[in-house]
Amino acid sequence: MKDTTSSGVDRRTVIKGAGAALGISAIASTGVSASDETTDGTDDSDSGTPATIAHRAYAGMAPENTLGAVEAATDTADMIEIDIVPTADGTVVVFHDDRLDGRDGGAKGLTDAEGYVWERPWEVVREAEVLESGETVPSLEAVLEAIPPEIGVNIEFKNPGTTEIRTGEKLCASDLAVQKDLWRPMAERALDLATAVDNEILVSSFAEAALAVTREIDPDVSVAFLFWDAIEPGLEITETYDCEALHPPWNLVKGTPFYGDDYTAPGPYESDVDLIEWSHDRGKEINVYTIQSWYPANQLAAAGVDGLITDFPDPLW
Repeated sequence: MKDTTSSGVDRRTVIKGAGAALGISAIASTGVSASDETTDGTDDSDSGTPATIAHRAYAGMAPENTLGAVEAATDTADMIEIDIVPTADGTVVVFHDDRLDGRDGGAKGLTDAEGYVWERPWEVVREAEVLESGETVPSLEAVLEAIPPEIGVNIEFKNPGTTEIRTGEKLCASDLAVQKDLWRPMAERALDLATAVDNEILVSSFAEAALAVTREIDPDVSVAFLFWDAIEPGLEITETYDCEALHPPWNLVKGTPFYGDDYTAPGPYESDVDLIEWSHDRGKEINVYTIQSWYPANQLAAAGVDGLITDFPDPLW
């Protein structure tokens, strides 16, 4: 059951190790820096090591979001992050972009097919070859079946099938209602599949409405807001939906040499909140994206983040 207590410490969890995953039902404490003190009384020998979350199933090592990548990622990942969008006939597929041919302005498509994913039927999308790899676009159902139950699954709700979504902002009530209607059909199908497996599931999104409908459909599913270029809207959304985790980019994390760097948006920011301190004080996890080399991984681990959303396995040196 979802913990609604004010302290939230029972929801501080670790996603590293057999049987452990980010989620409200896990029993171990979160990974924190060596200087931090755990609050739930557990003795976790890995408490200083962030969990490894395979971004698009290690997009730097394999054709992203494909079955082959997912199967390979199970060897080293504590959790596998994937993106979902719907096809024209409602099949939820694991794919990052809006368009099958849209990467790099269309000059170099992510697949050999064309058009918006949600305007093409499943029978077409499933044959689209990803990055000339021989791998094709998989369904969410197939990907979930390929991930062993001891490995967590971070499902990013990328797009519900429209160019009208709003991300990175706290919406007024009327706008939120409109946006929720856009997200609901895909969310219902995705959560029906996700809750049928034994893996710990974490739903994340840049869109407030995606988290709102997830809470309405199944309040026991853990959620995380993906921060982009601002801190305050992310904190407000995180508190509104009592998110179990925060997913900021690495340049929003204080206590590292990268705070304020030009990644999603250069600082200074409207808020000077220490996101690691803020999240841990509230019993939440902080998982940082997107890690592509050992140096930022080491710095973020030393700062005390709980998870590294990374394009490569074993990011720590």
